[in-house]
Amino acid sequence: MVNAGQWNTMRVVKILDFGIYLDGGEDGEILMPTKWVPEGTLVDDMLDVFIYFDSEDRLIATTLTPKAKVGEFAFLKVAEVNQFGAFMEWGLDKDLMVPFKEQNAKMIKGRNYIVYPYIDPRTKRIAASARLEKFLDVEPHEYTAGEQVDLMIWTRSDLGFNAIINSKHTGMLYGNQIFKNVGTGMQMKGYIKLVRPDGKIDLLLEKPGFEKIDELSAYILQVLEVHGGYMDFNDKSPADEIYNVFQMSKKNFKKALGTLYRQKKISIMPEGIKLAE
Repeated sequence: MVNAGQWNTMRVVKILDFGIYLDGGEDGEILMPTKWVPEGTLVDDMLDVFIYFDSEDRLIATTLTPKAKVGEFAFLKVAEVNQFGAFMEWGLDKDLMVPFKEQNAKMIKGRNYIVYPYIDPRTKRIAASARLEKFLDVEPHEYTAGEQVDLMIWTRSDLGFNAIINSKHTGMLYGNQIFKNVGTGMQMKGYIKLVRPDGKIDLLLEKPGFEKIDELSAYILQVLEVHGGYMDFNDKSPADEIYNVFQMSKKNFKKALGTLYRQKKISIMPEGIKLAE
């Protein structure tokens, strides 16, 4: 049995003028049109293919990489809206439908929304939902402080931004700890700051602890070396300029500079910093 909306490894059983057929087990033979067949493919070859449904709701295989799989959140653009719902661009020939009942508000053509592809239990077809709460925090989590996670920025609140963690849970990025521009749909690495007794999760965009500072210190040295050992930056430089060049907050930049200064690896001057001789 194949898994629709996922990558599957399948055996080639037939090669015809219009494409190849793959062994889908109890789902029968599944067509991959010629335009997606890798050059030199032979019978009995094993191919990694993405399985979805064509315009006639038949299973079909492709080697194209979609922007989202079933079970993953994605920030997708609305290609069309008709009487059935909104259709999202997800990198395949057939767009991904979000039925009206799965929209929080009527979607608008040309705009982007976070959606969750799923298998409709009634039709057994792939659809997507913008009602994200149904798919989040439905299983226990076991995160630990300092753990690196994948984040997708979700919604803004008075405290900061809610973010989706590992396509499964939600957490909070507090506004006073965000040092770069973030917005809905942006994906980035983050870290678990704290798991509260009630299960709510606080997040960070930078690794906490001394290990992080050591890594940032090493990076500053690398950037200095690339720039000939001197740069017009110090602990009084604007935060946005520091982030654009060093990819870290001003707070951590200052901590890293202090570490390097104490280790006598740099000199800090009124106009900049330079590698120690």
